[in-house]
Amino acid sequence: MIEGIDVSDWLPSVEWDGALFGFARATEGDRGTDAAYAGHRAAMNAAGVLAGAYHVARPGGDPLAQATHFLSHSDAGLLAVDLRVSDGLAPAEVAAFARRWCDEVRRLAGVRPIVRTMRHFAAEGNCAGLEDLPLWITAPDRPRGQPAVPPPWTSWTLHQYANSPVNRDTFAGSLEELSTLATRE
Repeated sequence: MIEGIDVSDWLPSVEWDGALFGFARATEGDRGTDAAYAGHRAAMNAAGVLAGAYHVARPGGDPLAQATHFLSHSDAGLLAVDLRVSDGLAPAEVAAFARRWCDEVRRLAGVRPIVRTMRHFAAEGNCAGLEDLPLWITAPDRPRGQPAVPPPWTSWTLHQYANSPVNRDTFAGSLEELSTLATRE
């Protein structure tokens, strides 16, 4: 397993020492941007960290507009969607939004996005139909590399196992294997 971290503007500066990969929040919804994204990307590049960007999904909005917004503001190889809020929609509607967002990112960027979520959120049905995409499970209550995997997945790809003072993540493989997730299909 290899180590990484994920950040957003809540922590505008971070030490990348020891991290082999990282994710920075780029966007939220169809208009929000993370003010610290460019600085985080520059710091990842300077540290030689495999870079990823993530989008905080707002299922109450337009998935195609949000995918386009994300791709216009992110320049990382690894792409992910943070799917943890329903915006008051039923699980089937959230899942439909997520599938459309992921399909659009795949179509426009040629990369299978990673789905970041929490066990209870996925177990409610909000991630139905996403099982063919890599799972990034947020479970800081579980030991490193031992998250509970929610349906519809049967295995995990990334595990956020700590959140203080920074979000710590692990990947169940090598850096070379993780970099294949950034390869165009």
